[in-house]
Amino acid sequence: MIDKPACRLFNRNGVEIRYGAMLDHLVTSDVVLFGELHINPIVHWLQFEVTKDLFAREREKLIVGAEMFEADDQIIIDEYMAGTIGHDALTAEAKIWDNYETDYRPIVEFAHNHGIPFIGTNIPRRYASLVARSGLEALEKLSEQAKQWIAPLPIPLDLESPTYHDLLDLGKAHSMDAEKFLAAQAIKDATMAHFILTNRPNEKLFIHLNGEYHSRRYGGIFWYLKQAQPELAIITITSVEGKTLDFLDDYKDVADYTLVIPQSMTKTG
Repeated sequence: MIDKPACRLFNRNGVEIRYGAMLDHLVTSDVVLFGELHINPIVHWLQFEVTKDLFAREREKLIVGAEMFEADDQIIIDEYMAGTIGHDALTAEAKIWDNYETDYRPIVEFAHNHGIPFIGTNIPRRYASLVARSGLEALEKLSEQAKQWIAPLPIPLDLESPTYHDLLDLGKAHSMDAEKFLAAQAIKDATMAHFILTNRPNEKLFIHLNGEYHSRRYGGIFWYLKQAQPELAIITITSVEGKTLDFLDDYKDVADYTLVIPQSMTKTG
């Protein structure tokens, strides 16, 4: 009988490992960056399982954060977590993603039911769009009230990092202003790193859900976290879809752990 596994898990060198071994490693960290494929159900299942199992080990030490909620929605998230408003109000007033119900609600509800802080880390999309049109300098003209929802300015920008070098090439290939396109990604990464740090007290473990490109090859959010706190212990997980479930050379050193899923896997959106 032929096996049909839904995924395989490898370390950064391509050695297949058990889930429990990864979990033992995750609990030694300060921050876990779980890079996802946004509409892949296996990724979202594993994100939920990791969150649940980290809570079983760490209890009140755990904090959850996500790219999928914007920082200016935090008051709405907090009101829901505190029971001040219901779930219908959360989804009506926060800028939730189209696949929220299937892919993110289970973790939000788990946090709600167990008193786990849940942090929206992303820059409000209107400001990321502003950067894509007019560059980072456009943010300087925002009010001080608006600036509380983005990383402190000016942000450092490393154009030579592997992730950002790829984005420059992508922008040029699509006839965009490549540097503004890159800057819009960078302000997202810097803002997510900022809100991870400002919402993570010492000795806490912060698991963050983000698109895999935001932490790939130890760039993006990882890079900004390390710029701010070089001593921070960060573990990264990335997700890929492959023609096979074998570990390819292209996956080496992309993250501490790589989740490989078949390309034929159904999608949630």
